[in-house]
Amino acid sequence: MTEPVKIKIWSDYVCPFCMLAEGPVEEAIKDVGAEAEVEVEWMPFELRPHPQPTLRPEDAYLPGIWERAVYPMARRLGVDITLPAVSPQPHTALAFEGYQYAAERGLGTAYNQRMFRAFFQENQDLGQLDVLVALAGEIGLDEAGFRAALTDGVHRARHQEALREAAAHQVRSVPTILVGDTRIEGVPRPAQLRKAILDAQARQAQRAEGDVEGDVSGASCGIGGRC
Repeated sequence: MTEPVKIKIWSDYVCPFCMLAEGPVEEAIKDVGAEAEVEVEWMPFELRPHPQPTLRPEDAYLPGIWERAVYPMARRLGVDITLPAVSPQPHTALAFEGYQYAAERGLGTAYNQRMFRAFFQENQDLGQLDVLVALAGEIGLDEAGFRAALTDGVHRARHQEALREAAAHQVRSVPTILVGDTRIEGVPRPAQLRKAILDAQARQAQRAEGDVEGDVSGASCGIGGRC
C-alpha cells in the first residue's frame, strides 16, 4: 500500500496569504478524495523574528498591500479577513511555541486555524500570553498546562528546530508548500495542488527516481514583512 502523500505548509500567523491558503488546500484534498491519502503538516516560519521590528497598520505599506492584493483575493475566495489594528504587529515565536504544545496533543491544525481567525477576524494580539492561553482553552487545551509550558519555554528548542528545518528547505516566503518533491510558493490554485498530490502519489507508487520539483510563484509574504 502506498504511503500517504505528505504536504508541508510553512506559514506565519501574521501573513494573510497563509490564512487564505487554507481554503485551496482543503478544496484540493477534497478533490482527490479516495484517489490519494494525504497528511498535512503546518510548519512554523517567522517573517520578522525578534528583535526585528514588526509592521504597523498605520503606516502606508500594510493598507496598500491589503487593498491591492489581500482584499481582492479574499473576495475571490469568499474569506472574511480584515487588516488587524494591532500595532505593532506581534512577534510570533511565543504563539509558535504554543503550536508545538498543541501539536503534541493532536490539536496542531485546530490551533493554527484559531490563531489565524483570532488575528485576522477578531483583532487579537497574538504576542500576549494571556490571549494565547485563552485561545488555547477554546480549542480544548489545558490552560494551566499551556501557560506553564510557554512561561517555562518547554517547547522553545522544538520551535527552533522547526525554524532550522525551514532554513534547510530555503524557505524565504510564506506560504511555501512542499508536496513530495514539488514546491509551491504562494497561495495555490486547487487544481495545481491536486495535480501535485496525484503526481507525488504516482512517484511513490512507482518508486520513480529523479527530481520533478516545480517552483510556482504566487501571492506570499517574504522575510522582512513584504508581501
